[in-house]
Amino acid sequence: MGLKRFDPAKFTTTEAKPLPVFLLLDVSGSMNEVMGNEYETTGESIIEDGQKWEVVSGGSTRIEILNQAVLEMIDTFTKEERSKQAFLVTVVTFGGAARVHLAPAKASSIAWKPLTAGGDTPLGEAIRLTKRMIEDKEVTPSRAYRPVVILVSDGRPNDAWEAPLAQFTQEGRSAKCDRIALAIGAETDEAMLRKFVAGTLNPLFHAADAAKLLEMFRRVTMSVTVRSQSKDPNQAPSIASLDEPLLNGPGDGVTGSQTNTDPDDGYW
Repeated sequence: MGLKRFDPAKFTTTEAKPLPVFLLLDVSGSMNEVMGNEYETTGESIIEDGQKWEVVSGGSTRIEILNQAVLEMIDTFTKEERSKQAFLVTVVTFGGAARVHLAPAKASSIAWKPLTAGGDTPLGEAIRLTKRMIEDKEVTPSRAYRPVVILVSDGRPNDAWEAPLAQFTQEGRSAKCDRIALAIGAETDEAMLRKFVAGTLNPLFHAADAAKLLEMFRRVTMSVTVRSQSKDPNQAPSIASLDEPLLNGPGDGVTGSQTNTDPDDGYW
């Protein structure tokens, strides 16, 4: 009997087609505010970013809860990653300046570095930075599925954001992204966030406490994972059917699914 031979060169492993997830996270000084009422006053106060804050003990701050929510999202994506699917996660923060906190990385390879809060709210700068990354095919490959961009904020932008947002939503590859907005607390510029999701099927999420913030992230994570499991991950499912207390209405009142109409084989 002759020897049986195997030539590994004839067999290749197909690299998973990534679904890019961009998180635009507000890490301004107001994110150090405690969520809820589980704290005690100390009688002390500080001045930060031109605003007077009362010093308290106990409770969890917005930035601490946001860290927990992002970690849960990454953990869920890691569990969902299969041979035919991968989540390419990027985190851009804006607090004092816009920065790439986490360069594009497969969820299962991420060693999370906790977010810290401080500074003002340069949203326009963060949007421009994110758009450059999406337009760059070396960063966001053409073979990737249509990205989802999630904006989380608890305040109001302090820079010129209108023109960068218009360019992001109307021009180039970034205009094809699915967009989701999460508002934290009562001081958020909801008009701005509604402009961010305008033209999508997504509602504006709102959280007044830590439990709602965590629940928002879990539902957004669910919508992304459901999309990754669909026959066409370029098709963004409507999440308007989520619990009403978490929603403030759809981006444009449209129902159904947002689909890719690009005639090319790949999304880009």
